[in-house]
Amino acid sequence: MPVDLSPLWISLKTSLLATFITFFLGIAAAYWMVGYRGKGKSLIESIFVAPLILPPTVVGFLLLLFFGKNGPLGKLMEPFNFSIVFTWYGAAIAATVVSFPLMYKTALGAFEQIDGNLLRVARTLGASESTIFWRISLPLAVPGILAATTLAFARALGEFGATLMLAGNIPGQTQTIPMAIYFAVEAGAMEEAWFWAIAIMAISLSGIIAVNFWQEVRDKRGQGTGEQRGGGGERELFTQHSLLSTHNSLAVGLFVDIEKRLRSFHLKVSFDTNKEPLGLLGGSGAGKSIILRCLAGIETPTKGRIVLNGRVLFDSEQGINVPSRDRRIGFLVQNYALFPHMSVAQNIAFGLPKGLSAGSIRVQVEDQLIAMQLQGLGDRYPHQLSGGQQQRVALARALASQPEALLLDEPFSALDTHLRNQLEQQMTATLTDYQGVALFVTHNMEEAYRICPNLLVLEHGKAIHYGSKYDIFEHPATVGVAQLTGCKNFSRATLVSSQQLEAIDWGCRLQVIEPNTDKLSHVGIRAHQIVFTNDPSQINTFPCWLVSTSETPHRMTLFLKLHSAANNLQDYHLQAEVFKEKWATIKDKSFPWYVRLDPLRLIVME
Repeated sequence: MPVDLSPLWISLKTSLLATFITFFLGIAAAYWMVGYRGKGKSLIESIFVAPLILPPTVVGFLLLLFFGKNGPLGKLMEPFNFSIVFTWYGAAIAATVVSFPLMYKTALGAFEQIDGNLLRVARTLGASESTIFWRISLPLAVPGILAATTLAFARALGEFGATLMLAGNIPGQTQTIPMAIYFAVEAGAMEEAWFWAIAIMAISLSGIIAVNFWQEVRDKRGQGTGEQRGGGGERELFTQHSLLSTHNSLAVGLFVDIEKRLRSFHLKVSFDTNKEPLGLLGGSGAGKSIILRCLAGIETPTKGRIVLNGRVLFDSEQGINVPSRDRRIGFLVQNYALFPHMSVAQNIAFGLPKGLSAGSIRVQVEDQLIAMQLQGLGDRYPHQLSGGQQQRVALARALASQPEALLLDEPFSALDTHLRNQLEQQMTATLTDYQGVALFVTHNMEEAYRICPNLLVLEHGKAIHYGSKYDIFEHPATVGVAQLTGCKNFSRATLVSSQQLEAIDWGCRLQVIEPNTDKLSHVGIRAHQIVFTNDPSQINTFPCWLVSTSETPHRMTLFLKLHSAANNLQDYHLQAEVFKEKWATIKDKSFPWYVRLDPLRLIVME
């Protein structure tokens, strides 16, 4: 064991100071870079990580030029008779510079792994950027930041090259453990070298082992509590409640006329709606979710105007773009975006108006828990809840903020069929009582039909039909709308007379009821509206042959060829859906069968 233990104290002193400095600088730089969208991001990133890539002697040389007697900082300190070179401060600065990239990159990864929906939802709940950092981003990044701090400390403790260049090797003043090892080996003192090598490995590895142990304990604790899932909450029928009527009774309405240009997508929609829930229906990539994001202030439209209850939220011409936190819009995203480090009660309280007393917060949270059938779950965390319970917590949190508009982005997409049906009833009751504007996004036409009286059908960023659900399902304007509403049978069509058209793909003429002669291009019929008949003399009745079948628990889908037998499985004209009871009565009949395409059921489209 060496007589002089000063390298240990110097190393601990310099590495702890370096870690303290890099802790704050690294977190600040990482958080700033996560949100930075300006020019030169790659250059800034390169400068931050350069000490990790450059040889330590090069880093030390650059530091010596900067802090030396003729360097810019050295000249500034000269009047004060103060120098960094060949002092333990220099050793600490060298350790700070070389350990900063590890702290920065690891913290950056921790911040980047946070679900962006958590931050977006927090903004819609009225949280400021500082609140989001302290209450959401920082707590969720703690494991990564702790690992980053440990790595930065270990790197600072082991720094050699840059320290030697800037601070030198002065025993008792700047000689750290790495330098003590190097010069002990050079002098042939192998026992002393072994002592310091074991000491530095023990200090470095103990910190890393401690962090890993803490994370393992934390993960096991989370898994253990995650098994205690609330089961039975979704078996109950939900009651309506007065909390959903917190919005004032003034006239409400939403006006939207926006464009959003992206590289491969162009959204251009214009619509208005009042308190009746409006469903946004469309396939993937139609632009449904981006409309909600523009309304919530998460995305900024290229141009246009958004007005909610007379308040202008966005106007490109006037330069108005109200921040998310001030729009008073509740946003329920697909994965619910519950804050995982907060309990159920804390999640709901996050959405309450600011400035309430602790007692008032407790009362309102409890009222929301009762209203959403979540009694007794206030102290649980999101990972301890079932999918349906998570959805109701997210809905309670959104409503707690008393929003003037409620945006629902496919809220049932993560749920199984049975649970989806029960929670649909809850959502229907919620939207019936809610006095604000509600927009419900889905690609499921049956879901849209059950929940929303009015629908806006979207395709490739454009509104192709807007009206009542009855109008859209009974009289779809285009083939695209008809497909979205579940119609499976189409044929190109031309007009023969005022009440007759030629179905080109089906090879037949059809009697229709007053078609639109100006824009006729297709005719269609829904699969369940095809009628099997024994009377071939009826109008629009044609012989058919069965090509193949597809079975579901309650229905059969029949693929039919008109006029003649099929040549292969793809040679069919129509899909017909029948209940299995009907199938049992026709399946053994000889061909041809006869189908009738009722003129009242035919859909004539552009």
